[in-house]
Amino acid sequence: MANIPDDPLGAFCRHTHVALKGSGNGPLKGLTFGVKDIYDIAGHKTGFGSPDWLATHDPAKRTAPTVAALLAAGADMAGKTQTDELTYSLNGENAHYGTPVNVNAPGRIPGGSSSGSAAAVSGSLVDFALGSDTGGSVRAPASFCGIYGIRPTHGRVSLQGACALAPSYDTAGWFARDAALLEKIGHALLGDIEAAAAGEALLAVDAFALLDDAARAALRPALDRVRRVLGSLREATVSESGLGGWFQAFRVLQGAEIRDTLGAWVTLTQPKLGPGVRERMQWVMTITAEDIAAAQGVRDAVRARMDQLLSGNTVLVLPTVPDIAPLLNTPGAALDDFRARAMSLLCIAGHAGLPQVSMPLATLHGCPLGLSLVAGRGNDELLLRLVREVAG
Repeated sequence: MANIPDDPLGAFCRHTHVALKGSGNGPLKGLTFGVKDIYDIAGHKTGFGSPDWLATHDPAKRTAPTVAALLAAGADMAGKTQTDELTYSLNGENAHYGTPVNVNAPGRIPGGSSSGSAAAVSGSLVDFALGSDTGGSVRAPASFCGIYGIRPTHGRVSLQGACALAPSYDTAGWFARDAALLEKIGHALLGDIEAAAAGEALLAVDAFALLDDAARAALRPALDRVRRVLGSLREATVSESGLGGWFQAFRVLQGAEIRDTLGAWVTLTQPKLGPGVRERMQWVMTITAEDIAAAQGVRDAVRARMDQLLSGNTVLVLPTVPDIAPLLNTPGAALDDFRARAMSLLCIAGHAGLPQVSMPLATLHGCPLGLSLVAGRGNDELLLRLVREVAG
């Protein structure tokens, strides 16, 4: 078990600490895991990265089914892990609780909002950790911290008993340091369903075009590894209209759902929100019905496009994010620019409800850089098997 009071990385929550023994039997016996502080544990408060949320909510009456499933599979829960405030950030810098240490990219952010879970896994405090991914909150920190991370098909893993942000985009997700364990956790949470045979593999040329030359060069050896497993990579343009437009539609739809989910609580409570989160929460209140209708039209087109591209068990290969983790305390404007570029990549799977795994296959300037595989809805098992094969 991780010794929470002596946690050197700031990955675990002191304010909502709880540790639970697993069943002691099952495929995850002997393993430890962290749980992002959005999942309920019976008899304990869920913090959601916000002191005001913690103060205005009662202890949970029951444990989230996904946590219960991991405990039943034999793993021991070491503690709750830090999250960005209300999970509405991609950085991992919480104004109230601090920034977990990214051991694989010193001096740089761990990424959010599953910051503590990613830091705890990359720092070997636990064997694996549970996170969540709405806009990229597992995939981005997995890339930044040099570990494996999966966003499963939307709706395949239960989010009952978890704090909601934007429900039509929210997914559970998990991190591990090796691909075999990532797949084993998948069996515990997804069920033992046989993986389909992979079809062709596509290289997302417009996604790679968002990277600078150094990042593209850093990912070439990783692409060679993928090519050895998947065979030839056929070049394909994901978005004929431009990935930036897909992100703008995502931003509006996510924001509208966040307003519907959290707006009443924010208005009533007037929480002391940290920088970035405060401005985004103010902005969501300004989204109009016309904005939503236009963005929904884009999302419908994205889903149709991705269903077409990924038919026949096709797999898409793309960068997880456009660069290595930004430095700690990067100015807000620079972070907003990075966020927009990153979300142009991350919104693809989000819009279409697709499974995606970020693999720690590259480095740039001594820091991790992830490469991702995306598959069609429901093809999580196929994806996890391919990732394990690529890992070798």
